[in-house]
Amino acid sequence: MHPQEQYLKSVTRRQFLQKCQLGLGGIALASLTGQATPARAAGGNARLATAKAKNVIYLHMAGSPSQLELFDFKPELKKRHDQPCPEEFFKNQRFAFIKGHPKLLGPVYSFKQYGESGAWISNLMPNVARIVDKLTIVRSMHTDQFNHAPAQLFCHTGNPRLGWPSMGSWVTYGLGSENEDLPGYVVLLSGGSNPSGGKALWGSGFLPGVYQGVQCRSTGDPILYVSNPRGMSRQVRRQTLDALGDLNRLQEQQVGDPETLTRIEQFELAYRMQVAVPEVMDISKETKATIDRYGAKPGAASFGNNCLLARRLVEQGVRFVQLFDYGWDTHGTAQYDDLKHQLPKKVKQVDQPLVALIEDLEERGLLDETLVIWGGEFGRTSMNEARNGSKFLGRDHHPHAYTMLMAGGGLKPGLVHGETDDFGYFITEGQVEVHDLQATILHQLGLNPFKLSHPFQGLNARLIGPTMDPVVKKELLA
Repeated sequence: MHPQEQYLKSVTRRQFLQKCQLGLGGIALASLTGQATPARAAGGNARLATAKAKNVIYLHMAGSPSQLELFDFKPELKKRHDQPCPEEFFKNQRFAFIKGHPKLLGPVYSFKQYGESGAWISNLMPNVARIVDKLTIVRSMHTDQFNHAPAQLFCHTGNPRLGWPSMGSWVTYGLGSENEDLPGYVVLLSGGSNPSGGKALWGSGFLPGVYQGVQCRSTGDPILYVSNPRGMSRQVRRQTLDALGDLNRLQEQQVGDPETLTRIEQFELAYRMQVAVPEVMDISKETKATIDRYGAKPGAASFGNNCLLARRLVEQGVRFVQLFDYGWDTHGTAQYDDLKHQLPKKVKQVDQPLVALIEDLEERGLLDETLVIWGGEFGRTSMNEARNGSKFLGRDHHPHAYTMLMAGGGLKPGLVHGETDDFGYFITEGQVEVHDLQATILHQLGLNPFKLSHPFQGLNARLIGPTMDPVVKKELLA
């Protein structure tokens, strides 16, 4: 062994943990094979006595849909359309693009109240309107980030900076996987582009690499490079992995790096996935009625396909499924990003599949144990952006108030939570912070959000941040 490696081995915490049989790689292997969970080993007693949900399907609309065109109807804003914005709404406020004295922008679409809850829903979402009493609608979400990448990172990792584990990584770190042949955490993309926060949104940060999200595709090979190269049989692949495993174990014994054990498990999981993933990702096995219900098309790449795949994945025990749909950033600089052309196009792509997913889960007895979440990283302003004098209608980024939809997972159906002012600008009742939402999700999965932690930079780092300020929003729970 190199002298420097010997020195590092003797002075790092890793060697001590390894001697105690609590090395992170060992913890990762144990969790993935159904043994003691890392939440108990590394985060204290983070498991709660009961869990209402077993799985999460998080549908993120990258760019952020306008709550004022979809869920938060404001008659006063409509009445005062095109009037100068009150000074208190823009003075000393930070905007991404708005300059000068903007004008108010009334809701572009009509609204009606639906269901016993009396929820206001736009005419753009007829399918969502039909099932409002199955939904938990939070109209009082608040974030402290107003640009896409930091806001998306904050939403999914609890921190606006790069390098922190995603929510799905924390969940699989705390609960392990239910299916040893599939990843515990799967990511699906639609809309033609990655979200602004990039692949860090499903990274494992400082947690072992085995907990990062695995990106799957609905066209071609479900996972890039998971298939054997031409000329390599499954038997030869097995022999290759056995030889690599021996070499990696030898290196781990010499150097003591627990990530080496993680590498072994990643190779083994990839080998098992070669059989399991193509099977679960093949939506052509569904009935025509089910495919039509989602508006899906086998072999295509779409939000509808991904919703159907999400149901198939949780059905097979995948713990956390994350869908990112790109194209919701409606600034109104041109037809491709305005409220009259782009927004209806995007809403039409998701309205039917989202409702199909919720109803399909319910009919299969899976909704009670699956927490479904739909929304963006922030909201949109009450005023027209009119960047550079644009005549197209659009709204700037707005951190102060936005809406999210949820269903299942032990939440209270038919609930409309929170209120905003007459312009939909500031929250007046029932504010829910991003860390509150994260704490509530972990709680419903049977994890204590205050105890699920991992040592990093001198802190017991957590998804919900270092303070005791976050709150499990029990008013949202059934």
